[in-house]
Amino acid sequence: MSMADNLRKVAGLTRRGHHRVDLSHPARSPLGSSVVNCVLYRDGVRQPGTETVEEAVHQVRRHGHDFVWLGLHEPTETEFARVADLFDLHPLAVEDAVLAHQRPKLEQYGDVLFAVFKTVTYVEHEQLTSTSEVVDTGEIMVFTGPDFVVTVRHGRHGSLGPLREDLEAEAERLAQGPSVVLHAIADHVVDDYVTVADAVQEDIDAVETEVFSPKAGHTVDAGRIYQLKRELLELKRVVVPLGRPLERLSTQPLRAIDPAIRAYFRDVADHQARVTDQITGFDALIDSILQAHLAQVAVAQNDDARKITAWAAIIAVPTMVCGVYGMNFDHMPELHWRFGYPLVLGVIATACFLLHRGFKRNGWL
Repeated sequence: MSMADNLRKVAGLTRRGHHRVDLSHPARSPLGSSVVNCVLYRDGVRQPGTETVEEAVHQVRRHGHDFVWLGLHEPTETEFARVADLFDLHPLAVEDAVLAHQRPKLEQYGDVLFAVFKTVTYVEHEQLTSTSEVVDTGEIMVFTGPDFVVTVRHGRHGSLGPLREDLEAEAERLAQGPSVVLHAIADHVVDDYVTVADAVQEDIDAVETEVFSPKAGHTVDAGRIYQLKRELLELKRVVVPLGRPLERLSTQPLRAIDPAIRAYFRDVADHQARVTDQITGFDALIDSILQAHLAQVAVAQNDDARKITAWAAIIAVPTMVCGVYGMNFDHMPELHWRFGYPLVLGVIATACFLLHRGFKRNGWL
């Protein structure tokens, strides 16, 4: 089945029942392709479906005030080739959109702006273990042109269906054009960063409480701390690189961005900067927790070594005395005295008692 046929099926479904086809799971589209949705907007209002995406583009370019929003999920190179030709997308951006695994970035190719956002979601777990997955990441690529928005999503989460519905409820806002969609996606992605960062903080607080609990000692599993640090590093790779693209969107004049929308990107950039600072603080805090745990382990091992040394010293007294009297000499102190045996036992007991008392007083026992 061709790409045009798939898009025709999407358009027909929209025209008849106004149903939205969206992907919130890793499976392919119910239509049997990567197409999620194809909608024509006129003055911010969703229009009845057209027969083909080519017809939608023709209508948009005939009226001059409309735009098309085409959404795809993990398209193949063949599936995306027709879209790339129709919207005249740059081959380098097309390659990035198909292959995925890109850093967050912003690139401009003529009148088309290509943005890559890393999405993230918090993985629920009853208890953090040394193998727990804390964050799951994905990607959203956005092509923004004068009269179109093409979104390409990779990963098991990050569905844009709810976002599309929110935008359609604000027709006046959506009428400002494709740059509004780009801002809404950026804002949606960064809001998820805030949510995930708050959830990760709860995991860090739980580990910190356990490490510094008086009863914890060296029983805390260091693997849990290392796993949390690895997951935090994954979150850091998602959030931090987005700072520069958002700075460009909020400060530099770009042909694909309405100047009236630029101020809204500054708000998104502020939120991203706050999450970046929060994650940096988490990283330092986890390092401190890990160092504190290792210090606790070292102190506990030192206490164990001192106890062993103290008991060895106490046991050495009867060992030495008994060893002396175990030698086969005729002339031993008090050897033939009736009270010699009790006397030696009393000396051993007294010496052991004094040593135990001294070690106890010094905190070795």
